[in-house]
Amino acid sequence: MTNIILCGGSGTRLWPISRTLLPKQFVKLFNDKSLFQLTVQRNSKVCSSQIIVSNAEQYFLAIDQLEEHSSFKIHHSKFLLEPIGRNTAPAIALACMAVDSEEVVLVTPSDHLIKDEVEYQKVIQRAKELANQNYLVTFGIKPTFAETGFGYIEGDHEDVVSFKEKPNFETATKYVEAGNYYWNSGMFCFKAGVFLDELKKYSFEIYEASLKAYQNANKDNLIRIKHEDMIEILEDSIDYAVMEKSNKVKVVPSDISWSDLGSFDALYEELPKDEFGNTKNQNLISIDSKNNLILGSERMIATIDIEDLIVVDSGDAILISKKGSSQKVKKVVEKLKEQKSELHNIHLTAHRPWGTYTVLEYTAGYKIKKIVVKPNKRLSLQKHFHRNEHWIVVSGTATVTVGDETRLVRPNESTYIKMGEVHRLANEGKIPVVLIEAQVGEYTGEDDIVRISDDFKRDSN
Repeated sequence: MTNIILCGGSGTRLWPISRTLLPKQFVKLFNDKSLFQLTVQRNSKVCSSQIIVSNAEQYFLAIDQLEEHSSFKIHHSKFLLEPIGRNTAPAIALACMAVDSEEVVLVTPSDHLIKDEVEYQKVIQRAKELANQNYLVTFGIKPTFAETGFGYIEGDHEDVVSFKEKPNFETATKYVEAGNYYWNSGMFCFKAGVFLDELKKYSFEIYEASLKAYQNANKDNLIRIKHEDMIEILEDSIDYAVMEKSNKVKVVPSDISWSDLGSFDALYEELPKDEFGNTKNQNLISIDSKNNLILGSERMIATIDIEDLIVVDSGDAILISKKGSSQKVKKVVEKLKEQKSELHNIHLTAHRPWGTYTVLEYTAGYKIKKIVVKPNKRLSLQKHFHRNEHWIVVSGTATVTVGDETRLVRPNESTYIKMGEVHRLANEGKIPVVLIEAQVGEYTGEDDIVRISDDFKRDSN
């Protein structure tokens, strides 16, 4: 069985800890492990291979996190890179085209938490049995309360009666009381060929455009879909495109301690708490405060006489909300986008395929960063039109190319890159290179990068 892991989504409801370039599935929330890592670890016990569907930025995050622990690796691992997202139906179709038509696939999001792995393995086994009988299987989560943020599945044992849109509270309450309605988990199990046949039958345009995109894709060490092909695929979810139309659908009721962690309220329920109901935090001083979600690792947080609040400090932004209102966080993200702020997009520390950079100070005319380059990695050969750069090495030995000259720069040594000069930073050693970069110029935005050549096949900015 092959696990198709869907890594799309920006996790806007968990802003500011989740950003476009480091979405919630890659944030390490549970014992220094991310939801993506937990997904791989959990499904490696029931699947022998995996296809990870992601965009280019998430590809490098996923590679890094797979390499951190040997237990996260699965033999026969593939990546399928989408240049733009077109929802779950095309993503799953493209992944199914990469395996044998008789292969049973387990489709899972990368950002769900499942705590009862014993029961999880049981429901997966039952789903696999149904998939081998040529059914399309979905997993229905037994609801524990009247949730209005999920779609529901009406079931009759393992038969699907109907799919329901996200209900209002009164309707959700009736669903829970009825006992045969389940939360739609967004997880699926079926033979790749059976799904593709049903997609072709009920959403022919998506099938045809996906097939063309897959046939035209670059397939060297990974599957890279071309932008001009991806944009021609209609955007639709697997539920609308196939599951709600097919007569081959089954549901496996699943009581697996599941959460999609779709809000800070959901996250609060899953994190360890102190005797007063506050989430545990070494940087927290709590005075007569209780039942609060407090997240932050960069600065000390002190609370006095507060109750049932959400306080999140990410270093460059602070979120304060009443518990029960955290679904509105996505409205904050919409405002940030309207203001053309980068706060919805990137953290102070940004992850790149070659390492990380952290913005230490940023104001008009200059920016100061700490840059960490991993061993045997190098940045793109590049130039800038609007800034000069000064590099001071703190540890490790950097290999620096400026124009036609390449030299080694050691700790407490520096180099200068004039505006417009072609340059490259590399680490040919065995330990990380750490340096301080001072950018000086009229514009220091991240899009002032012209890449001449790049080991990671990234675009110009």
